[in-house]
Amino acid sequence: MRKSGSVFRMLRATVAVGLLAGLLGGTSAQAQSQRWDMPSAYGGSSFIVQSFGDFADDVRERTDGLIDIVVHPGGSLYQGAEIMRAVREGQVPIGERFMGAHANEDPVFGLDTLPFIANSPAEAWALYQASRPALEEALAERGLKLLYTQIWPPQGLYSVREINSVEDMRGVRFRAYDANTSRLAELLGASPTRTEASEIAQAFSTGIAEAMTASGAIGISQAMWDFVDYFYTVNAWMPKSVVFVNMDVWNGLDDATRTALEEAAAVAEEQVWAMMEDANTRDLETMRTNGLNVLEPSEALAEGLRAIGVTMTDEWVANAGERGQAIVAAYREMQ
Repeated sequence: MRKSGSVFRMLRATVAVGLLAGLLGGTSAQAQSQRWDMPSAYGGSSFIVQSFGDFADDVRERTDGLIDIVVHPGGSLYQGAEIMRAVREGQVPIGERFMGAHANEDPVFGLDTLPFIANSPAEAWALYQASRPALEEALAERGLKLLYTQIWPPQGLYSVREINSVEDMRGVRFRAYDANTSRLAELLGASPTRTEASEIAQAFSTGIAEAMTASGAIGISQAMWDFVDYFYTVNAWMPKSVVFVNMDVWNGLDDATRTALEEAAAVAEEQVWAMMEDANTRDLETMRTNGLNVLEPSEALAEGLRAIGVTMTDEWVANAGERGQAIVAAYREMQ
């Protein structure tokens, strides 16, 4: 077993060296534009994915064409569940992933999919600042460098049937994509079914899923009005996706290139967080126009969901230990 592990590390190092050689070669031909394929699980119509294109253009300009990022949306290059591994192993140098999907690997990845801990952009930003050092550390342990995050709009509740209280969710097949949404389904009395973002339409069209929490952006990209009748603006949470780079590739870049990437990342992060509210307003109106009932939750439903949120936050802190307690305490101080 030790030999096979050693061989794997040597092979992974060889892949990374190959990537670095393309980036840092000494001849002028080698120093020309290098293609960085960037997989994403989300459809090209999403404002999140559109922002990746702006980021790629900025990187291309700041590096004088040395790094040419090519975005592959909709799981066309790698499915969502494969992206972190692909970047970690050097199959691609850069990628984007919804962090909540890896909550079972480290509690910090699932922090921002806790219901009702952060329900506004200001609260979501404060939670991000409180948890960023831990998030960077967790990614670094997996051979990844955090570049920047994108915030998703508030998560609403999509359903094929009318939902007026938590009790109405009992037995419903609920699309889950991480440990927190699976636990939410359990506390709702629903039946969790794991589904990637690129599989949502198929899951609802075949009856595998009957309800889910997701943003208006997902509703647009998946044309959810074709599959459900109701969307409740429960504003459950405002999760993040993260853009990261293979750490070996990152460490092999020269200072000027790393600085250019960090500057482009800072601009992209500021812009995409600013875009979110306008994008959400447009998405909700588009869903209404296409016949989806966009409704505020009843007080009974809102109260039941808030109670579940308290339970899940307490569970998360207990699981995350002292680090989790410190993050939540730092977040509370920022409010």
